[in-house]
Amino acid sequence: MSDAPEGISTSFDPGERPLILPGGKVDPEAVRFAVERAREAAGNDDAELPKVTFTLQRDLGSRLDKYLTSRITFLSRNQLQTLIAEGGVLVNGNRAKPSTKLRLGDAVEVTIPPPPSKKTVPEQIPLEVLYEDRHLIVLNKRPDIIVHPARSELSGTMINALAWHFEHESGGTLSTVGDEYARPGVVHRLDRNTTGCIVFAKDDEAHWKLGRQFEERTVDKRYVALVQGRFHADAEVIELPIGPHPSREKGYREKYVVRHDDLGKPSTTICRVRERYRLHERAVGDQEFTLVELELKTGRTHQIRVHLSHLGYPLVGDDMYSGRPLYARDRDDTPVIGRQALHAALLAFEHPISGEHLVHVAPLPADLVAAIEHLRTGETARVETGGTVSMTRLGLG
Repeated sequence: MSDAPEGISTSFDPGERPLILPGGKVDPEAVRFAVERAREAAGNDDAELPKVTFTLQRDLGSRLDKYLTSRITFLSRNQLQTLIAEGGVLVNGNRAKPSTKLRLGDAVEVTIPPPPSKKTVPEQIPLEVLYEDRHLIVLNKRPDIIVHPARSELSGTMINALAWHFEHESGGTLSTVGDEYARPGVVHRLDRNTTGCIVFAKDDEAHWKLGRQFEERTVDKRYVALVQGRFHADAEVIELPIGPHPSREKGYREKYVVRHDDLGKPSTTICRVRERYRLHERAVGDQEFTLVELELKTGRTHQIRVHLSHLGYPLVGDDMYSGRPLYARDRDDTPVIGRQALHAALLAFEHPISGEHLVHVAPLPADLVAAIEHLRTGETARVETGGTVSMTRLGLG
C-alpha cells in the first residue's frame, strides 16, 4: 500500500516551509526544521515541549513505531519506541504501544523530546530540600538564582547545584528531557528572584508524567505576594490575556503585557487577600500594602507580575513592572526587600509513579518575612478566610 495523504498540526508555528508535500505526504525534514525553530523561540511557559499531531486520512494498518520512524526521521526507531513507552506519544488521546496498528481517522500526538547533549558541571551551592525520592526532588528556591543555564550565565544555577547534590549527597540524576538546552529535569520554572516550591524530575518517565500534569493544569500552585496599594476586594478572579511586549527594544524584550489580540494567551489568576497594611511616614504620608495569596489556573510567563501591575498593584521591589523597594522608617540606605516580593508557597500534584497526592509548602525567605513584620508595625487587618496556605507553615505568626 502506498503512503496516503494525511493531516498534520503542531503546537507551534511551523513557519513558511510547508509540512505537507504535493500529493499529501508529510515532509520529515520540514518537521525537523520546524521543531528546531520552535525550540529556539521557546519562552518560559510551564514545560511546554513541541508537539506534532498526525491525522490519518486512510487505513494504513502499519505499526505506530514504524509509522513515526518515517515521519520523524531525526529520532531513531529505538528512541521512538522508548518515547511511546514513556507516554510521550498518544493515539486518540490515549497511551499506546509501539505495536499499535493505525487506522483511518486516528490522531497521533507526539511530544518531541530533545536529543541528549552537554553534561552539567556540578557546583556546591546550598539547596533547601523539601522532598526527595528516586523519581523527583522538590526544593525551596532561594532568591537571586536562575533555574538552568541560559545565554551567558552558564554556571551558578540550580541545575549545577543539583548535579553536585546528587553526586555527593543523595544519589541519582536528573532526567534527560531538556538536556540539549542544559535544562535536564526542568519540569517548570521560576523567575530569578521568585522564591519557593519548584520540582525537578530525576527520570524520564517521571518527567513526562509531571509535565502532562502541568500541561493539563491539574497541579495546584499557590503563591504569596506583597503588593503596593490596598487591594479592595477580598477575592478576585483576574482573567486577562498575556503576550509579549510589542516593543523589541532593549529593556522591553523580556517584558510581557496584557494583550487583547491574537498574541495574547488566555491567563487566569485567583487573588485572595491575606493581610492589609497602612504605614504612616512623615515625609510621604500614609502608604498602603497588601499581602495576597494567588492561585494560578494557567502558567504564563510573568503572569502574576503582569496581572497585578496591570490592575495597579505592582509587586514590591519588581522594578520591571513599576514596583518599588520597601524601606524601613529608620534607614534609607538598604531596603528591607529590594527584589520582587513573590514566593511560590505551595505546590501540590500527584506523584508521577506512586499516584500519591503530595502537598509541599515552602517557608518564606528571610527578606520577605522581615518586610511583613515591618509592615505589621503599622495598622494591620487580617482577612481570616482569605486563603488556604497556613501562615504558620510559611513562618509567620
